[in-house]
Amino acid sequence: MDTRLSVNINKVALIRNARGEGLPDLRRFAMDCEEFGADGITVHPRPDERHIRYADIPTLKEVVTTELNIEGNPSHRPFMDLCLVNKPDQVTLVPDTKMALTSDSGWDTVTYKSFLCDVIQELQQKGIRVSIFCNADTKMIEGAADTGTDRIELYTGPYARNFSTNPVNAVADFSNAAKIATTCNLGINAGHDLNLKNLAYFSQKVPNILEVSIGHALISDALYFGIQNTIQMYQHQLRMPTLKPQ
Repeated sequence: MDTRLSVNINKVALIRNARGEGLPDLRRFAMDCEEFGADGITVHPRPDERHIRYADIPTLKEVVTTELNIEGNPSHRPFMDLCLVNKPDQVTLVPDTKMALTSDSGWDTVTYKSFLCDVIQELQQKGIRVSIFCNADTKMIEGAADTGTDRIELYTGPYARNFSTNPVNAVADFSNAAKIATTCNLGINAGHDLNLKNLAYFSQKVPNILEVSIGHALISDALYFGIQNTIQMYQHQLRMPTLKPQ
């Protein structure tokens, strides 16, 4: 099973917004990412629209031919309305606060079970696949299964922080979490701080990963290598035969 690479283009929108002149062209960039080998496009519009704007979503929906994944907090009703109207292939539910710099934790799927059940049902009724941002925690994964979600997205920040000092320990909880999710009949995505150094090891040690969503590191690497080369480099990492840390 090949793991799909979804490119998060938030940082491209951030550069565009800095000048207000429409450059880079987000629509063209998304199309080029697909042409260069991306398996999907991810965006995470926030209430302050500091990078992806709500108005970007219909435009991206028109041109993305692989898979459009929209991330966000469903407690913000305009976000839900945006998803229900534009019907992306996947919505990833993330419990970030309005002013969060970046997503930094998964859902408490036990405490928010009722809320998540309602949100997931509303999205699924429109034919949208739903993924829940989730820590590598047995209780939270089992709780996610109880909500009716299609997938979870493992929050890989802790793995990335610990990879350089002890990759075996860093990946252990995620490997176990993936096995539990599979037992619960959940599809598995992953994302946050994955990069060219830690991606291959993660993808080889954690079973049944359907998709990784990568933005900050990938766009940063593209400043040096170019976006076409960078996407191909990340795809190569996902298919590395060696199990040694990179």
